[in-house]
Amino acid sequence: MLTAALFGITACSEDEGIRSESIFDSVETPEKTEFDNWLETNYRKPFNIDFKYRFSDKESDRAYNVIPADFDKSKALAILVKHVWIESYVEAISAEFMKTYVPRIIQLTGSYKWNENGSQVLGTAEGGLKVMLYGVNELDIDNPRINTTNPYESHSVKPIDMNYWFFHTMHHEFCHILTQKKEYDPLFRTISASSYHATDWINLEDKKVAKEGFVTSYAASEYNEDFAEIYATYITNTPEGWQLILNQAGENGTAILNKKLELMKTYFKDNWDLDMDELRDIVLRRSAESVTLDLRTLK
Repeated sequence: MLTAALFGITACSEDEGIRSESIFDSVETPEKTEFDNWLETNYRKPFNIDFKYRFSDKESDRAYNVIPADFDKSKALAILVKHVWIESYVEAISAEFMKTYVPRIIQLTGSYKWNENGSQVLGTAEGGLKVMLYGVNELDIDNPRINTTNPYESHSVKPIDMNYWFFHTMHHEFCHILTQKKEYDPLFRTISASSYHATDWINLEDKKVAKEGFVTSYAASEYNEDFAEIYATYITNTPEGWQLILNQAGENGTAILNKKLELMKTYFKDNWDLDMDELRDIVLRRSAESVTLDLRTLK
């Protein structure tokens, strides 16, 4: 048996020979598209952002069953994110600020991630280096809609609200990145310390938690999410939209929210020279402009 095995190995070697090239060298790099070149010019060169729209198992969480992002919808979202998110901060602070602090990777996924508790993951930020955006295939390219006036609108309305599904998420995750670089006032953590719902926040309603001083049920989960949710909600809603939350919060909830917002505005002004009210004006103007953009043509 040993002789036969050795003979088999020898015969195989003599028939096929030893290949000098690695099998890994034969993997072809996808040919660059017009979109790839556009991303190079508008994302990588000016801001050092690798905008990944092709599905990557290395960048994806294998614990979830997700699908790739549609090519045309990825292109549309790249145009929108540049106009509404990146250029808002460039206008409010500077291009150098964005180049320094933006996540190095933005990875798109076509579907959403669902947790065991029934919660839906809209986006994640990993160590300030990568932001994952999910549900890209829900985007309506020809009918983009951005709701800036009603934070309590049903999330099942079609066309989908780009604010809720994407821009709110981008601002929320970017807030996490900035607070990881420079810590905010610890006093913020104490304001609602006894009111957070660490395990049952998924079962709460946004309108009801407003009375406890939270803008969303997710904000009620813990203080870091509370901070990021207030930030993202404030700058993506009109003053009238924010007032709807205060009206729902009542006297006690409004007092809590105003105290949190005051600390937040001070943090961003002192640490990042960012005026949240000025940024909100810019974001709202660019959001209104975005519905007129040609999302099928790269310029």
